[in-house]
Amino acid sequence: MTTALQIDGIGKSYGTRRVVDGLTFGVRAGELFGFVGGNGAGKTTTMRIVLGVLAPDAGRVCWQGRPISFATRRRIGYMPEERGLYPRMKAAEQLRYFGELHGMAPAAARAAARGWLERLDVAGYADAEVQSLSLGNQQRVQLAAALVHDPVALVLDEPFSGLDPVAVDVMSDVLRQTAAAGVPVVFSSHQLSLVEGLCDRVGIIADGRLVACGTVGELGGPAGDSLVVDVRGAPEGWADALPGVRVLGREGSSVRLGLADPGDDQRVLRAALAAGRVASFAWERRSLAEVFRDTVVRPDTAGRRTAGAAAGGGA
Repeated sequence: MTTALQIDGIGKSYGTRRVVDGLTFGVRAGELFGFVGGNGAGKTTTMRIVLGVLAPDAGRVCWQGRPISFATRRRIGYMPEERGLYPRMKAAEQLRYFGELHGMAPAAARAAARGWLERLDVAGYADAEVQSLSLGNQQRVQLAAALVHDPVALVLDEPFSGLDPVAVDVMSDVLRQTAAAGVPVVFSSHQLSLVEGLCDRVGIIADGRLVACGTVGELGGPAGDSLVVDVRGAPEGWADALPGVRVLGREGSSVRLGLADPGDDQRVLRAALAAGRVASFAWERRSLAEVFRDTVVRPDTAGRRTAGAAAGGGA
């Protein structure tokens, strides 16, 4: 896949506060890209710069290798975190209006509006005022507004916020189908398990800088990233003194270990057998939530919590 949307060294400050600092990453055609970070990390500012709502102090946004134009930005579908629907307009009427704002003919906009309401399973509310809908159904209509004009790219800020599991499944399927049609999709979310299951790649941002970028597998490390051993009846610290072994966590009789040399797993197994009854013994890759905690927040030498060191973030 070729890079369609490129964020190239963008920076943005408000007074002395640096909100985005030399941010660089790319989103490929047909790719679902998860953009994650803590509150105030710079995600929304970055998205607004991509859309042209904000101008960067440095860097640029490119589309298919060239500086992005107003005409291209007009064809991007955007879903803001703060919902942008007119509460007293009917759902179908509102989508038709947004379609026409993007240059669609009235008949085409009307047909697209009805089609997206059906696809997102809210066709029964086509003639209802948006303010009368549940928050979850308003969210679906908001996504329809981002899709109604057949966008060349999708930029979504917290699209799954407040949705029930059924609505999450519906919206996830729509995003997968949109990406499968070749549209680059970038969205932010604090629901890391959802990002992990849905996205092709993930970018992690902290203090306005990209601190990690890659597939979930790449970010989590090789399959032998950590060894999880469940030893029944063993003393609690049975693995603490093993050379080349670091205890990463405990849960009941199960302990997660990091090995300096993965080839030492058989030595660990022998120690586990000597300590008690081994109920399970398996290599596991770190979850995205674990990667996020290890990358974004870690103790520094003074015992404070601080953002992780910067890592590569190219396309």
